[in-house]
Amino acid sequence: MTRLRAMAAALAVTAALAGCSTSGTATPASAPTTTEVTVTTERAEPTSTTPTTTSSAAEPYVVGSTRVTGSTEHATYDVAIPQLSGGNPAVTTEFNESMRAALQDQIDGDYGNDFALSDGYSTGTTYVGRRVISAEQITDWIAVPPGAHGNSLLATVTIDADTAQPISLGDAFTDLDAGLSRLSERAAEILPTTRAGESFERSGIEPTVANFANWTASPEGMNIHFGDYQVGSYGIGLITITVPWTDLSDVLAPGMQAVLSS
Repeated sequence: MTRLRAMAAALAVTAALAGCSTSGTATPASAPTTTEVTVTTERAEPTSTTPTTTSSAAEPYVVGSTRVTGSTEHATYDVAIPQLSGGNPAVTTEFNESMRAALQDQIDGDYGNDFALSDGYSTGTTYVGRRVISAEQITDWIAVPPGAHGNSLLATVTIDADTAQPISLGDAFTDLDAGLSRLSERAAEILPTTRAGESFERSGIEPTVANFANWTASPEGMNIHFGDYQVGSYGIGLITITVPWTDLSDVLAPGMQAVLSS
């Protein structure tokens, strides 16, 4: 499971830095020194009082954050990441460890420069549904010494609250290639209605795991989060689109729509 989380986060970081120019060769990072302080920010009440057979908890989940600070040979970081308390302990632990692993992949990334990580210029959302918990992490990356501007690193985590297991794109779709093709087709239709406009960068929506690695669940549909430069110039900012579940129902794995839309 740790290996799957690391692979997904690594793909997300690669997509987020598309278009960013770097130089030099980084050497392996030394073990990080971190300080973590948890701050509770929001209580998420359950949407149903009827427990499921595997996941429901007597107490509601509490959405909070942990600030992680420290340094390695090539990085310094001071970043708040989403964390949970309460609820099903297995789900809470899996979510918290997955978010921390995603940040660690960003810290350990080889970008060709020394760099600093800090809170993003916008904050990703954390959604607590009846059967799913899903969050987006936005981290600001800047070279040291700094260039013209930094870039955003994106990472997402989605946990099945019935099984306390991460849900990957491969889990979400019966056939991954078919699912990616559908996401690419719908993105091409939706993006012109966003700040990316009609001239959006089409290479950013080719049907690859890297292009759609950053996704979260919501009752309305699958939210696709595009990083800086992925679908347009840096000036348009981060773009998120929502592909309705009705557009994906025939390519989703059996039972997955009920979980992700809960």
